[in-house]
This record gives sequence, C-alpha cells and structure tokens, in this order.
Amino acid sequence: MHIHISCPDGEAKFWIEPIVALAENNGLSLKQLKEIQRAVEEKNREITEAWEKHFRS
Repeated sequence: MHIHISCPDGEAKFWIEPIVALAENNGLSLKQLKEIQRAVEEKNREITEAWEKHFRS
C-alpha cells in the first residue's frame, strides 16, 4: 500500500505498509521529506482507512 504526495516543489511516493518509508522522490528536499514522513506516520491509521475505503469498495 502506498500514497503519492504532490507539492509545488515536486512529488514523492511513500509506502505505508508494513512501515512508512520513502519509495520515490522527485524534487523535494530532505527537510520536506522528513516533514512529510512525520505527517504520514502521525496520520497512518487515517490514511490506511481512507485508502481501504477508496480502493476496496
């Protein structure tokens, strides 16, 4: 399971299972990636529930 993050500076792909991990980065700084990863980790449960609702319904 993964998500894509888009920002004006670029985009990234993060795996959210089995752990939150960066899969791809296109233009985002290390600082931006750390902030995004922290947010994804904090909201992982909500993200997973929304992902499952969207793709498994």
